[in-house]
Amino acid sequence: MKRHVVLAKPFSLEDEKDSENTTSNLIQRILSLFKNVRPGSDLTNFQLPPQMNIPRSQLQCYGEMVYSFNGQDLLGECCRREQPIARLKSMVTWNISTLRPLIFGMAPYNPIIGETHHVSHGHINVLAEQISHHPPVCALHATHEKENIDVMFCQYFTPKFRGAYVEVEVKGKRVVKLLNQGETYEMNNPKLLMTFLPATGAHWAGKIGIKCPETGLEAELQLPSDSFFSRFSGNNKRAIKGKIFESSSRKQLYEIFGHWDRTVTAKNLKTGELEVIYNASENIAKLKTPIVKNLQEVSETESAMVWSKASEGIMSTDWEKAREGKRYVEERQRESSRQREVSGQSWTPKHFSVVRAGKDWDCVPLQPSVPKAPIVVPL
Repeated sequence: MKRHVVLAKPFSLEDEKDSENTTSNLIQRILSLFKNVRPGSDLTNFQLPPQMNIPRSQLQCYGEMVYSFNGQDLLGECCRREQPIARLKSMVTWNISTLRPLIFGMAPYNPIIGETHHVSHGHINVLAEQISHHPPVCALHATHEKENIDVMFCQYFTPKFRGAYVEVEVKGKRVVKLLNQGETYEMNNPKLLMTFLPATGAHWAGKIGIKCPETGLEAELQLPSDSFFSRFSGNNKRAIKGKIFESSSRKQLYEIFGHWDRTVTAKNLKTGELEVIYNASENIAKLKTPIVKNLQEVSETESAMVWSKASEGIMSTDWEKAREGKRYVEERQRESSRQREVSGQSWTPKHFSVVRAGKDWDCVPLQPSVPKAPIVVPL
């Protein structure tokens, strides 16, 4: 079988203008999909037609959060700062940068079990693996070679239909270790909301907490819901506000405010000094398309190879080819599942050890660092 990899450019701020004029046909198509779905229903296994897929797997989208920046090394900056408070501010900046624009009515492919995504960007190497399909759980390990940083995601999402909107709760953990500093930063994930009425939209909402037990510092960020009225005023759309404080005394050190798709500012509450800590136009605009550096080293389970036919169909608007590509992947997964069931075998992830306690998942990478990948993002 011919090895074939299809890579699409990450969706970024510069692409957003082209997607803002959502057609009435798309809205009607989306609403028709939920015609017979009851409010409160779990949409985990809900299948979208290829016209509503972006040509990337969810694994690739998770990876982009870590590595895909416009020539900036926001992750490495977290370790280069001399003072603990400065390192936490940099961690806040990196966390905000993981918030990417969303396209209403569009979603990535649901990864199949065993699917992987291995990519490098500068000193950052990322390896993600789909370790479960029901529920869909992703494990991600990234290492920064130069600054000795370790990133670990183990997360899963539960989408539910709420009548006027779909709520996607992203559960699990994100942990970043600055090994040279002996510091661990634990953080959670915001929710994704896709609203149908009274106005269409897709946005992040909820609270994000970032905590470092070693320094006794933490941050809390709030993403207000993008209400119907705020869409017209523009004041709260993609707004972010929060604070940095001492864990023990709750003494507030910095106030955080701004818009995550524009600029975010930190105010030193002792001196009154203002500092722009994040500028979206400098970091997540004009993102570059990954390239294949060595095709022979690309794994057969790589997302860009697994979904290559479907992605080709979507990018060329050949919807029959896209449907065939998706159908082939999904049928192959079902057949593999049947074979494991008949033989009595359970799935074992290739790159992670997994511990499950009830509904909670914990993942540990089998290797201490992620090697260079055959797929790279140009600097």
